[in-house]
Amino acid sequence: MMKTYKRINGGITAPHGFLASGISCGLKKKQDAKDLMLIYSEVPAVAAGTVTTNLVKAAPVLVDIEQLKSGTAQAVLANSGNANACTGKSGLQNAWEMVKLTAKYLQIPASSVLIASTGVIGQPLNMDKIRPGIKRAVESLSTTGANDAMYAIMTTDTFPKEIALELMITGKPVRIAGIAKGAGMIAPNMTITGKHATMLCFLTTDCAISKSALSTALQEAVSQSFNCITVDGDTSTNDTVLILANGLAGNNKINSRSSAGFSAFQSALNYVCAELARLIVQDGEGATKFVEIQIKNARTVKEAKQIGFTIANSPLVKTALFGNDANWGRIMAAIGRSGVAINPEKIDIVLAGSKQRVSSRTGETQLPLVINGQGTGFNEQKAKEILQSPEIKLVIDLHLGKAGITVQTCDLSFDYIKINASYRS
Repeated sequence: MMKTYKRINGGITAPHGFLASGISCGLKKKQDAKDLMLIYSEVPAVAAGTVTTNLVKAAPVLVDIEQLKSGTAQAVLANSGNANACTGKSGLQNAWEMVKLTAKYLQIPASSVLIASTGVIGQPLNMDKIRPGIKRAVESLSTTGANDAMYAIMTTDTFPKEIALELMITGKPVRIAGIAKGAGMIAPNMTITGKHATMLCFLTTDCAISKSALSTALQEAVSQSFNCITVDGDTSTNDTVLILANGLAGNNKINSRSSAGFSAFQSALNYVCAELARLIVQDGEGATKFVEIQIKNARTVKEAKQIGFTIANSPLVKTALFGNDANWGRIMAAIGRSGVAINPEKIDIVLAGSKQRVSSRTGETQLPLVINGQGTGFNEQKAKEILQSPEIKLVIDLHLGKAGITVQTCDLSFDYIKINASYRS
């Protein structure tokens, strides 16, 4: 499908009617570091979200599951520096207090507030700091607060992650924007709420769209983006994606897949989520290279994803990539233990690398490593040169069917160990 959207400035407040803020309330160890974010729609908005499938769910996730049942919201409050996970009844009480205080200061119903948290698991929230922080976050709301909000949700991230797009729907300019955080404890596995270091994503749009259509669009966008990335194979207790759509663009309302403008909205939302997901992988803790694993000709998408994630989460594969070692035997071994019935004698593996984005295929160098399950006798020096590229692609052809998927990951370096060995200290 031809792109019908363009990138714009403005971040999370680019869509009409949205304000944001990010302030420091002292939750992080670094003095004056921003750690409390607030996004606010000036009018009630349609809301949808996806949350972690981890059975150990943080208090804010449990709150959002309840809050999203109404399908409407007007504010999203998020803190960094503390996950408020595995904190028992008191943690849940603190999460609900955050909701009620935000609603009080914004003068909106408590049912209109969504929340999120990220940081260390198992430590109680310091509500003595959060209570006055919420008040200041409300007082700091502005159309220019997108940058502060973006920094307020970061933990081990080394750079902020944001995007904003504009497209035309039924003759009206519609905007979609998003911010995300995540660098470690990244292997999101999320589903739409109500059916089932942390990845957080907050999306805003001024599109007029129904709850069911928004939920459908978000589920598809997440399944193709955040649910197809992994840094370390650890699915967080707090993974959350939330979207607010306030309808201020004035387009003809999108009520279903068949409505005018739905496909354009879906395409733009897919792009927003894909770009943010890609930035999360690029910022993987200690990562030195971005890795795309393309599984081709599987029997089903489910089997392709199972194989792709087995490869992507293999410490042996990831460390070989870090060491610029084309040890394709580790890839074959991962495929074989994935739990999918395969024919080893049909498998082909191609290595590709580029100094530019691998998805663009511009300047891409390709090298077959395996054909029909056996090594090709490739030039090791050429393989090493490809592996030194900042962006690498592994193409695995199973020759079993017509289904496929692309999983994005990164290598595993010494720095990943250093970061996570001292995360709490």
